[in-house]
Amino acid sequence: MQGELDKCLQQMEQALDQLELKALLGGEHDRNNAILTIHPGAGGTESQDWAAMLLRMYSRWAENQGYRVKVLDYQAGEEAGLKDATILVQGLHSYGYLKAEKGVHRLVRISPFDSSGRRHTSFSSVEVIPELEDDFSVEINPDDLRIDTYRASGAGGQHVNKTDSAVRITHLPTDLVVQCQSERSQHANKEAALKILGARLREKQREEQKAKLESIKGEQTEIAWGNQIRSYVFCPYTMVKDHRTNLEMSNVDSVMDGNLQPFIESYLKLRQS
Repeated sequence: MQGELDKCLQQMEQALDQLELKALLGGEHDRNNAILTIHPGAGGTESQDWAAMLLRMYSRWAENQGYRVKVLDYQAGEEAGLKDATILVQGLHSYGYLKAEKGVHRLVRISPFDSSGRRHTSFSSVEVIPELEDDFSVEINPDDLRIDTYRASGAGGQHVNKTDSAVRITHLPTDLVVQCQSERSQHANKEAALKILGARLREKQREEQKAKLESIKGEQTEIAWGNQIRSYVFCPYTMVKDHRTNLEMSNVDSVMDGNLQPFIESYLKLRQS
């Protein structure tokens, strides 16, 4: 009976951990897919190689989580590594997890590109934003419209000038105003004006989405010493340390193989507290 109780207790603890973790992923976009971009800092080939190592690390982490990785952009380095790379990580809560990785990542190692075998410090930045729905279809509620008709002016003959065929539509929630008088009939002008209004509302949605993504990105920091969120040390000892939570792991190879969950969960708990 003691063995069964221990097993049940372990299962309950695991279930509680999962519930606590889900409670940490209640942000507006936490359920979305994640778009992750890696930029190497100054340092040429060494930094570009470090960026490629980070790309592999995040790809392995995603595979371990059962997520799908799609390469959206990849600019190879001239000698090794990469100049820039962007991937889409598809899966429930992938952004909720990966938002913890946004920032500058620092590497300390004996550079394989240095013939003198000297120790080098390299930096790369990781940018993470949620994938937002790119659906700009607009449903216009007739109750949101004020439609005015007036007599058209300008060229168009007697019919255009002597009837109230021109249409002006005001979208009350946004105060957008469109008008059309180029068609002969009021009905045709109304249809044309509604098309113009729909296009302007879609453009407004695009601008709002762009502003939202910019606010999520936040202020961009310099890819250099003093801005790192995490350090990966290969020499003279092995250690990975998160400077926000002070969590350390000595098995750097395990981390580079995608064992990032302890760092991610620790950061999410810190944010909640």
